[in-house]
Order: sequence, then C-alpha cells, then structure tokens
Amino acid sequence: MKIGIFNSADGNLMNKVKKILDDLSVDSKITNDEVMPAELDFVLVAGGDRAILNYCHAIKDFTVPIVAISESDFTGFLGQVDVKELDQAIKRLKKNDYEIDEVYRLSVQVDGKELEPVLNDVAVFPRKSATLMEYILKVDGRELWHDNSDGVILSTPIGSTAYCMSAGGPMVLQNSQVFVVVPVNSVDNTRRPIIVPNNAKLEITDILCRYLCEVVIDGGRRVRVKTNLECKKYEFPVRFIRFTKNFSADLIAKKVKLAEDLLNMPASAKLILKTMEYEGPLSQKDLIKKTLLPERTIRLSLSHLLNHGYVRKKTSLRDARQKIYELRI
Repeated sequence: MKIGIFNSADGNLMNKVKKILDDLSVDSKITNDEVMPAELDFVLVAGGDRAILNYCHAIKDFTVPIVAISESDFTGFLGQVDVKELDQAIKRLKKNDYEIDEVYRLSVQVDGKELEPVLNDVAVFPRKSATLMEYILKVDGRELWHDNSDGVILSTPIGSTAYCMSAGGPMVLQNSQVFVVVPVNSVDNTRRPIIVPNNAKLEITDILCRYLCEVVIDGGRRVRVKTNLECKKYEFPVRFIRFTKNFSADLIAKKVKLAEDLLNMPASAKLILKTMEYEGPLSQKDLIKKTLLPERTIRLSLSHLLNHGYVRKKTSLRDARQKIYELRI
C-alpha cells in the first residue's frame, strides 16, 4: 500500500502523520500541489478545512481517494479522522474496510476564463461592501430572474452548510445530485434560494455595479469579474474515504448545533469563527488583517471564544513568542 501526504501548511501535523506511517512501516511520501503520482493508493490531506479545499483546487483528476486528517479536538467540517486514530484508519484501509464517497465540484469560468474547480461554493460580490449589484440568473440558458442584491452564492451540497447556510440557504444532504443558488439580501423578497439539478448550467450574467465585482472561490481566492460567471458540474468528483456511515447527516447535525450556539454570540466572534473555518489556524495579527476588526475587538472576541470552548490557543512553531488560534468545533 502506497500513501501520499499532501504538503499542507501545517508542518507539525504532517510530521506526526509521517511518523505514524513510518512506525507502521507504510510506504509513504510527501507530495506537493504540482505532482500526484498515479501509483498511490491513497492520499492523506493533513490539516483543517482550508488544507482540504486547497488540495481539491490543486488536483484536477481525483482517481486517488483521499483521507482528511485533523489534530486533537479540531476537526473542522470536512475532515473525518483524528491523527490519534490514524493507526486504526490505516489498518482499516489495508482491510478495505471503508466506503468511497464521490463529492461533485463546480467547474467555474469567469468572463470565459477557466478557474480551479470549487468544492464548497462560488460567490459574486461587489468589492466594496454594502453595495448593490445587478445581475441576471440563467439556468441552462434560460433567464430565471433579474435581481438587485448584495451578491449571489452558487453552492454544492457539501458547501450548503458553509457560507450558503449563513446567507439563509437550505442545508442539503451531501449525496444529493443538486446545486443551490442563494441571492444575498435581495431588494426583491421573491428572490429566494433555489435548488437546481447538478447537470444544469448556471450563469450569472450582465453584472452591473458602481464598483468592481469579484468572484470568490471557496471563501478564499478572489478574481475580478466584468460581466459573466458560468458554472456547471466538474468532470471529476473528489473521492473521499469514509470510515463512518451517515457522514453527511452528521455534518448537518454538527452545523445545526453550532447555529444554535451562535444565536447569542457577538457578531465579531461569528466573523472570527467564519474566518478560521476557511483560513485555518491564525494569529491575532492575522485575524486583524483578514477581518479588518480593531485589535481590542479581536482580543475581546477571542477571549469569549476561548472561554466558551469554540477555539483553542497554542504556541506558534515558527515563533515561540506568538500564539495561534484554531477552531475546536
């Protein structure tokens, strides 16, 4: 059995994974986002949700199944195997005691230019917040509506519990053969989230705004869009290894519990959680830069999140004087 380890940013976790594989005498090698040897049987993606998203962007052809590995009580929402349980997971892989879950992605074209495939969602927003954007939504070439709103989100089922849910969209079981369209703060209250078959072609066209508009890929990369976004089902699904059944239902249950907890949480704390969900572990300085919140607000919000067990604090491996914060949910 040959296993690859995706070269994520979390070097400490990767080293733990490599040591466990070496102790089990498993033939393994660290790969990068350029090379994915075809002879590998499995690939371990070591890190939080951002590491998984980065891997799914980088690798176009998913013939090699992947196992998402996280550390301690930080599992994010896409990972399944705790590094402490990796030895047991390896034994199950050797026995073929697992299921393969094929998760479809979105193919994305912005003004005719092909971008990386999307696992969770693709959104269109004005670069300047609190600014209305005008656009037309088309499904299979037919105009569905003409809207003015803060933006619009196109989501896969696995992404329906991410940004899509935060914007008022429905939660969809992961194996559903659909995509979700969610208008964000439309001026027309008839513009409701809709569900379309995943063999449909979705277009956001005739985009007009006083300011530049951007396409946001899985909450990370931003690309300027002039007039047109086109999405459809990507040819190659991601092949996730699952060791438990009903993973999709468990994911939704986890999100529902979090949503209930969020009701009484300060808005700044919610923003920090959402940022960490997409970006992974961050320092206080990183959070200030990414959220644009004042230092005092960041400090107070982190204190709230620490006290309620939503995040944990650890020492940075790069600088022992710096503290890193990461999700525990």
